[in-house]
Amino acid sequence: MATIINTPATTEGADSGAGWAVAVLILLVVIGVGAYFWLNYRAVPATGMNINVTLPQNPVTSPTPTP
Repeated sequence: MATIINTPATTEGADSGAGWAVAVLILLVVIGVGAYFWLNYRAVPATGMNINVTLPQNPVTSPTPTP
């Protein structure tokens, strides 16, 4: 009588494509969101960004030196 050994084939690379597909999909989403924010929010708005700074004309000196 013959002994039959049935060994299934290894399938290491069979599901690696799914991981690459998920990685590419996530990368495309991140690039798309970054491009959206870059195009819509990179320019400084023309209104509401007035910053007024006044500097004294003559610097004030203290009459007594501080230790």
